[in-house]
Amino acid sequence: MPRCKRFQLFIAGLVLLLAAVGVVQARTAVPEQSQQAIGLSELPREGQQMVALIFQGGPFASERDGVVFGNRERLLPINKRGYYREYTVATPGLKHRGVRRIVCGGKPREPDVCYYTADHYQSFRRISP
Repeated sequence: MPRCKRFQLFIAGLVLLLAAVGVVQARTAVPEQSQQAIGLSELPREGQQMVALIFQGGPFASERDGVVFGNRERLLPINKRGYYREYTVATPGLKHRGVRRIVCGGKPREPDVCYYTADHYQSFRRISP
């Protein structure tokens, strides 16, 4: 087999392999769900309290509150690393953090936007005042 043909087959195989393992990904549009709003008054009481604490700068119950949220799932609009921070929304009766979170983008005490997830980052809804 000619050398050029082998090289073409090698490149084609490499592209297929990378696509199969997910290294080559097209950026998709942000799902509509993260653009749908949920009113602040519609959040659980613990969520409303957490929003107030976020704007006050704490104090927070969990040491994980305020850590950078990586948006690896790309369900929120794409921004530079460090833009999003996550906060725990307590679930009554649980002794662990549970699955409810608020993720805010922007400055820690002055976020540009906040999102609520009740299913541990599977879906998000933008919080509106």
